[in-house]
This record gives sequence, C-alpha cells and structure tokens, in this order.
Amino acid sequence: MSSGGFPSSRRRRAPLPPSHRETRHPHRQVRPTESRRPGTRKQLAANRHIRNTRLTSNESAVSVVRTIVRDVTSSGDQLSFSDLASADLESTLDNEFSDRSLFDTTLVVVDLETTGGSATNDRITEIGAVKIRGGEVLGEFATLVDPGLPIPPQIVALTGITEAMVYDAPRIDEVLPSFIEFARGSILVAHNARFDMSFLRQNALRLHLQWPFSATLCTVTMARRILGRDEAPTVRLSALADLFDVTVRPTHRALDDARATVEVFHHLLERVGNQGVQSYRELTRYLPRTDPRLRAKRHLADRIPARPGVYLFRGPSDEVLYVGTASDLRRRVRSYFSGADPRRRIGEMVMLAERVDHVECAHALEAGVRELRLLAAHAPAYNRRSTQPHRGWWVTLSNERFARLRVARTPGEISIGPIGKRTTATAIADLIAHAAGLRTCTTRLGATATHHWCRLPDDGGRVVGGCAAASTRPQTLPDYLPSVTSVVDLILGRSDTILERLSQRLDVVAGAQMYETAARHRDRMAATIDQLARCQRLSSLCAIAELVVARSDGAGGWELAVIRHGRLAAAGTAPRGHAPMPVVAELVAAAETVLPDDTPLRGASPEEAGLLYRWVSDPGTRIVDSSDALATPVGSAQRWLEWSQTAHDARDIRTPRHRSRPRADGGRLRLPA
Repeated sequence: MSSGGFPSSRRRRAPLPPSHRETRHPHRQVRPTESRRPGTRKQLAANRHIRNTRLTSNESAVSVVRTIVRDVTSSGDQLSFSDLASADLESTLDNEFSDRSLFDTTLVVVDLETTGGSATNDRITEIGAVKIRGGEVLGEFATLVDPGLPIPPQIVALTGITEAMVYDAPRIDEVLPSFIEFARGSILVAHNARFDMSFLRQNALRLHLQWPFSATLCTVTMARRILGRDEAPTVRLSALADLFDVTVRPTHRALDDARATVEVFHHLLERVGNQGVQSYRELTRYLPRTDPRLRAKRHLADRIPARPGVYLFRGPSDEVLYVGTASDLRRRVRSYFSGADPRRRIGEMVMLAERVDHVECAHALEAGVRELRLLAAHAPAYNRRSTQPHRGWWVTLSNERFARLRVARTPGEISIGPIGKRTTATAIADLIAHAAGLRTCTTRLGATATHHWCRLPDDGGRVVGGCAAASTRPQTLPDYLPSVTSVVDLILGRSDTILERLSQRLDVVAGAQMYETAARHRDRMAATIDQLARCQRLSSLCAIAELVVARSDGAGGWELAVIRHGRLAAAGTAPRGHAPMPVVAELVAAAETVLPDDTPLRGASPEEAGLLYRWVSDPGTRIVDSSDALATPVGSAQRWLEWSQTAHDARDIRTPRHRSRPRADGGRLRLPA
C-alpha cells in the first residue's frame, strides 16, 4: 500500500497444500512415466510397439521457416494456425511434421505461470511441460523460476507461488536452455498458446537463443473449432476439464495445468479422428484459417498502445463501424486481424475498416463509460447493444388533478424504469394501479375537475377491464389523494404497503386453487419488484451531488473516480508510491460540472448509472468522500428481492402437465413475504 493510501480490500485465499509449494528444479534428463490414458484399441497396440523406443532428436526446420518465426517473434505475436496453413507457406512447411501422423509425432504440452500478462514487462515464475507420443507420456519438465522482480499479491493468491518459494530457484537464463533441449524436435502444444509462446519467445530473444520450434498447436483454438457453443459455452481449461472429466484437475500450477491440457488435447483429437484428421497438416487445415485480406490489415494496429481504453473501427467514409473496450488496446485490436473472432459480422466489419482510432483511459471504469457514450453518439452499425440507451419505457405518474399511471418513452418526476419491453411496463402499471385503486380509465378530466366517478354495477361487482378506481359514488380529490400518495411512497421507497397487498392477494388466489391466475400474478409481481429495486438503487446513486471512490489496481496503487449525479465526472490513478489524496483533490477540481434534472436518474444514462453502481458497490471499492449518504430508503423494494428470486425459481421449475391426485396442501403457492 502506498503512503497515505486507503485501507486494503484484497481478499486472501486459503494457502495451497504443501505439495503445491515445493520448489521444482529443471530436469536434466527425461523422466519416463506410465501412460496416463489408455486410448483406443489401435493406439494400445501401437503403444506396445513403441513403448521402449528411445527419444531421438529431429532435424531443425528449414531456414525459410526460421526467418518467418523470427519475424513474427519480433512483432510480439504468435505463429498461429493460419500462418502455418496459409497457401504461401505450405510449400515451405513440407518438413517432418507436415504429413506425419500425430500419433507418431512427439508433442510437448507446456504451461507457464507468470507475474502478469505482458510478455515484455512481466516474467515467468514457473514452467511445466509434458512430452507425449502415441498417447504415452515420455517425460516431464517442471521448475520454479526466479522472476527477478516482486510477484503481485493477486498472482500469489491465484497460483500460490510466493517470493519465498522462488528465492533460491534458478533464473530464466538457466531454465530456458534446458527447456529448449527438452522440447527440441517436437510440436509445442499449449492452452491459449499465444500467451505462453509470447513469453517463451520474448525470453529467447532477450537471451539471444535460437527458437527451434516451427509448429505450435493451441487447445483453445481447437476447442472453439471442434466443440459447439451448446456443449462448451466457454473454453477455459477448467471448463474443458469438467467437460471431459479429466483425471488431473487444473490448479493454476504449471505442471498440473500441463497434465490437464494433455488429457484435453487427447479428447479433442478423438473428436476429429473419425473425420480424416490424422496429420499435422490435416489438423491445421481443419482448424479455421485467417483470411489473407484480414491479415493484410494488421498495420492498422501498429500505433495502438498497450493501455486500457476504447477503440473505434472507421469505414471508408470515416463512419464509425464498431466501438469496443479493452484493458490492452493493442492486443485486442490485433486479435481482429487473426481470425480469432468467429462472428461473421465482425469479419465483415474488419474488411470494411480503413482506420482504427483509440482513446486511452485511466482504468477499466473510464473505458466502459466512454464506450457507452461513444455508442450513444455514433450508433455503430456493427454493435448490437447500448446504441440507443434512452429507448426504454417508463411507468410515470401523470401530472393531473386525478393522477394515473401511464407508459411513456420519457420519465417524469415520479417514474419507474427504464423497462425494456412496453408490455412489461404496461403490466407493471396495471398491477400497481389496481393494488392502489388508481384510475386506469382514459376519461379526460380538466384542471378544475372536482370529482372522478367510474360507476360500479348495481350489484357492486367489478367489471373485467374496468377502471381500477371505480366506485359506487363520485370520488372527490380528498377521497382520491390517498391512492396517489401510496403510489408515490412505493416508487420513492418510503413504503411497501402496496407490495404487501399484492402478496396477500397472491395468497388468496392460490388458496382458491386458481393456479394459472396465481402464476401470472406472481410473475407480474416479481417483475414489478425487480424494476422498482433497480430504479431505486440507481436513483440513490444519482441523487448524490458528488461521490469520490477508489479501488485498488492490484499493484499497490489506486484507481480513482469522481461521480456526480450518476455520471462519471473525472477518472485517474494514483500509482504505488504516490499519495492518493493530492490526486483526488486535482480530480475533483478538474471534474465535469453536471446539471441534474428532476427525473429519478437526474438526467443520467441508465446504463452508465448501472455501470457506476456496480463499480461502487463492489466489495473492493472504498468511498473517499461523499456529499450525501449512499443508501436506499427503508421502505424500498430491496428487501423483496429474495421473494422475487424465489418467484423466478418457481417459474422455472417444470411441473407435470397432469396431476393424478390433488396436493395435500391444496396447491397453495407459498412464497416468503
């Protein structure tokens, strides 16, 4: 923590077991081990044939490929599948890997633990590798590495590798030559190979070591191509390990993750083996290639810095095609030219792009806010969300003598919203009006009207679709005013009496065994609670004239934000070693002046206010200064959120279509009040 800093909010995780805190030194020899997966019948027969085969060193790649690898290495990018399988390189890659069966090819599955995500500024703390061939493990390589710089606390919490563990570990200049000799003559395999290869090649370049590996496989790319989205929504190593039920679980330690990657890699190969994919060439052709026209536009990212911020793709007429945000602008923008994004619209957008602009930001919060504002300003054709932030619907109390609830595009002084669908907004307005006795008729009443009267039938029964304020006699303003007051108190969070009435009505309907009616009432009430709670949360933030918050950046510094009436007025950082309060004073002095209006969100964008509220309410955020208390009223809908969640869970439960016998409890729907 820097001097004069704020209290730390970092959560400490339980230490790893002792088996994961041992210092592993480089193996000078290959350790033979038993096979970790049986494989198919054909593979078992082949394993018996090659079990006693000694590992031999293969010839190095041709000089042309070496030149290409060096060029790619110097640019800080990974040699991808598209590079290896592109038409202009196929003639130069007719080496020992091209047509050889993967079953007879030696592969080294490698995983790294590092101090961060930058291959230039961060260092390796652990290397783990497994050498395999024909489904059999030939050897393992594992060692801790002294990075020569402090390990960030968040990395310690993630991996369990502390500075004490690497105190007497070898440096990378001792480890990397041993690893290169261990893996020489093989294909390197990694989960998210771009990350691991960038660190290894950067260190090889720094140590003036020749990089002898011309072929790389990435299990992330393989999983995205081979597995469907319904089967694997995410391709994280832990998710794939759960999907394939591997024996070794990933633990964010290099050797364990490498062992898990071996099993995942084998399972992925099994999926494509029956489709004629047997060799390295066939596998690279099966995996997605990068369109040469996309790769030709890589120069658009040359001047993009490796900083958090917002990027804008511009078309031939200088129009904004797409807006996005990233913690590392350079890496994110360059990914668009590698064919990694499977979305067809994004590929089409990149083909049209002529320029990429960027806006550097202090931290991720400022980047997110700027993205929302740019989306609202430009409405890019290739963005699907947040291009129309003010297009929601509002349930508003009309400014009439006998007020009523109406659904409109713009909020009023007393409103609920924004709500995505008009049907939902209409249902909420109708539910609240009937519970409060507010009129739902469209009868025009003048400003000087003395009474309101929607006549009830002579028998006193309600008319389906009739006015909620119907009565047997005319209602004067004093008679009608309590209904309006109850709605105002509900929206402002002063009282939840109307929600209590709705809950009691649900019990009555369910007790009468009107289950379909009860289900509809339950869903409408849950939607009302959700929208009320959200609007009240955002209103509490937007009502504060000035709020200064800080959050740790994970490196001993602070990320600072000045929020005024639900809008980000200023953002900055206080690096480690700098006192944050002078920075706060400068941000407040230079912050944007915000003029609020009388609406619930004080004129702020709902999405921006929601983003700020999530950032402020994060457990790691600290309030530095505030003009008012950040709190919701005691009678708000916040305490009904548990009821709403129970209602949503009950709606999602699939019940039998027919019931053979009545329920013992009479079918009564029981939800907590």
